[in-house]
Amino acid sequence: MKTILCKNDSQWIETAAGLIRAQIMERKPDSTLALACGQTMAPVWDRLADYCKDGSLRLSTARILGVTELCEVPAEKSCRHALQMGLLEKTDARAENCFFPDPDAPEAYDALIESLGGLDLAVLGIGEDCHIGYNEPGVLFESGTHVQKLTDRTKRQLLKRGFSADDMPERAVTMGIKTLTRARDILLLARGAEKAAAVYQMLYAKTTSYIPAAYLQIPLNVTVLLDESAAEKL
Repeated sequence: MKTILCKNDSQWIETAAGLIRAQIMERKPDSTLALACGQTMAPVWDRLADYCKDGSLRLSTARILGVTELCEVPAEKSCRHALQMGLLEKTDARAENCFFPDPDAPEAYDALIESLGGLDLAVLGIGEDCHIGYNEPGVLFESGTHVQKLTDRTKRQLLKRGFSADDMPERAVTMGIKTLTRARDILLLARGAEKAAAVYQMLYAKTTSYIPAAYLQIPLNVTVLLDESAAEKL
């Protein structure tokens, strides 16, 4: 596991977007990317859009797979909508090359990933309770794509995304730990002091189902990108 520390927001955003661009433009134009759809990704998507506008990035041949989808939420609050508004409408990424897991057939998502040759790069955020994707504490390492009951702590985080008690999801469908750790490369993005405790546990805790992000200690191909606030407990 490699850790990169950035001094400010602009360096963090540029580094994150630059690593994704390098995967497409320097390694494999038709890469299969697993992308988180949380608030962490918004400024990175904006920078990728800038790259597409200046011609230094082409996403038209990339296959983009959402890591998660919330169950039974209004369309405008779905992960699919966040990706569409944040990335698809601002770049040359093609809608027919974008996919999301189906809560009624989660195992079909792993079959799709296999048919595409596996994940080349998984770009993940981290929850305050150390979840990655929506793999909440207690998840097993061997988990494939599955429907996950959300914890109260995760629901409190969703309040910051505009959810209310009336439309708060109880469940989400998510790529599992096994699905994610099989990616050829993994990029974990964390920014802000509220993520500092989770980052510390991810890097130094024992690999246990109650700290899902600590499973990222197992694969060797993991890059963790932090700002100074997220790294303050290291």
